[in-house]
Amino acid sequence: MRVSHFAFAAAALLVAGQASAAAIDLSKPYGNKSGCINKNGQEIYAEDMLLLTDEAFVTVASACTFTEKKAQADGSLLVKAQCQAEGEEGESPAQFTIKRSAKNAKKLVIADEDGNVMGEVSRCK
Repeated sequence: MRVSHFAFAAAALLVAGQASAAAIDLSKPYGNKSGCINKNGQEIYAEDMLLLTDEAFVTVASACTFTEKKAQADGSLLVKAQCQAEGEEGESPAQFTIKRSAKNAKKLVIADEDGNVMGEVSRCK
């Protein structure tokens, strides 16, 4: 019996290690081409701009500041944020899911709370 408990514990640790190894690291910014150009501030205007940092998600029309980030069992990241839309006063709450792209594990996909994909981003150089 002891051996099986040990094997179970080892397997649980292995699975936990794999899950944390796949965790999404936002310590460096991600973006599409125009998002990465703008990573240090607005340098160009582009309709398609997407920039994802450890603290925010920015598009050409909105800026969302993260209030909570929670790693999910599937390796994705559930993010709660307060968003400001261009031309509107005040902030509104939003929720996003950030996960690895099924096509390219180096890219991240950002989806809104209804599952609509807002964009795919790569780590900025």
